[in-house]
Amino acid sequence: MVTIDEVYRKYGETSEAAQLLETELGTLLIQLLAADKGLFEEPTPDIAQKLVNDVNKSTLGQLIRRVGHSSETEEQMVAMFSNALKTRNRLAHNFFREHGLRRNSEIGRKAMLEDLEVMHSTLLAAYKGALLLSGVDLDAMTNA
Repeated sequence: MVTIDEVYRKYGETSEAAQLLETELGTLLIQLLAADKGLFEEPTPDIAQKLVNDVNKSTLGQLIRRVGHSSETEEQMVAMFSNALKTRNRLAHNFFREHGLRRNSEIGRKAMLEDLEVMHSTLLAAYKGALLLSGVDLDAMTNA
């Protein structure tokens, strides 16, 4: 039997995956911009702080667009990030409204949980993709 607590727990896990993606894309963008401005060769704290502040103000959609303009980001990866953005927006803004009163029945809660599983997989795949752009293969690390 699927409980409402299980639905809420999965909602939290899915939301966490969205935040991990956003954080990783922000970190990646900071690295790209810092390299572009030569901050690794000649550190300039004021410029670095402005860069970090600018990235921290960015929405997930803005981060995806900015990282997507990087020459290292493949079209397939940008498409995966765009799909993750749609998924995150649906999670944050529409999930409970779309499911309405389903939370009140076993069949409804099961449908909600299944929807969250798909959303979580989408967001987690995008997060792993962002990590790969940073040189981290999460699957290889967890299977080692």
